[in-house]
Amino acid sequence: MRLAFDTVKWEDGRLIVLDQTQLPNKVVYRELKDVNAVATAIKQLVIRGAPLIGVVAAYGVAVAAYQANTKEEIIAAIAKLRGTRPTAYNLFYAMDLMHEILDEYDELEPIRDEILQCARKLHEEDRQICDMIGEHGEPLIPDGARVLTHCNAGALATTGIGTALAPIYKSWEKGKSLHVYVGETRPALQGARLTCWELMQTGIPVTLVVDNVRGYMFEKDMIDLVIIGADRITKNGDVVNKIGSYEIAVLAKYHNIPFYVAAPYTTFDPNIEKGTDVTIEERDPHEVTEIAGVKIAPDGIKVFNPVFDMVPHELITGYITEKGVITKFT
Repeated sequence: MRLAFDTVKWEDGRLIVLDQTQLPNKVVYRELKDVNAVATAIKQLVIRGAPLIGVVAAYGVAVAAYQANTKEEIIAAIAKLRGTRPTAYNLFYAMDLMHEILDEYDELEPIRDEILQCARKLHEEDRQICDMIGEHGEPLIPDGARVLTHCNAGALATTGIGTALAPIYKSWEKGKSLHVYVGETRPALQGARLTCWELMQTGIPVTLVVDNVRGYMFEKDMIDLVIIGADRITKNGDVVNKIGSYEIAVLAKYHNIPFYVAAPYTTFDPNIEKGTDVTIEERDPHEVTEIAGVKIAPDGIKVFNPVFDMVPHELITGYITEKGVITKFT
């Protein structure tokens, strides 16, 4: 399946991304002209989603490399990008690959060529990985299924057809009847703004629900399975994902509903033992106290705004990866 938009493009030495802060009202592409622009785009959620962050950051190093006069400037660019967001492992995976290139070469010209080649390889691999995740996950979705997803782990979070949405796209492509329920995903509304928009481009039946209606839906037997994405999966199988994932997993477990996590192997972090060891990013209070610039809370109110939470591996039915479905961590 080929969608009608690209999240990132490298054209004639220019890095161009789809500005996701403008969706669903406008489809706007932005050129990121230097590493500072790339870092800002990642921090401000112009681009988001663990796989996409990794690819865009890799291209960001390529931009920096072509503008650099010394190897040290490229090292500084990698450090800047590495510091943009602390949770998604794909970013660190991509930056580690860039460091390996710098360790191998001293001259700028081969460094530039190898870095761009690496970024392009990550880009193409991500597309292929999304397709394979979809193929492995499709058999898990029965005909007529009512699927709940959370946040956006679709094409807008990757360079392909997504992770959590990939099995849905493949099921639809193969003629299955299904219906997708999407939580709004406060506070940045990635479900409402992005996932609903994305699914509507393909004609897949989708219904938007407020986040706190999901318990009611489980109780009323309105959900057949859950598929979410992941920003990091630890060595023991714990999953760190968009805030709200944990409560959905608890509800699914209580109601005996399958709960799947779809993610590429680049999201698995072998260096962190368990989910409680992962640094959870906290973001600007204004994301909670305002919606589209309109205040919804009193001035001076204290705000707690963690972006992610942790789903213990015991609550997870299986992990849908490009290599197959994992049902048990050993």
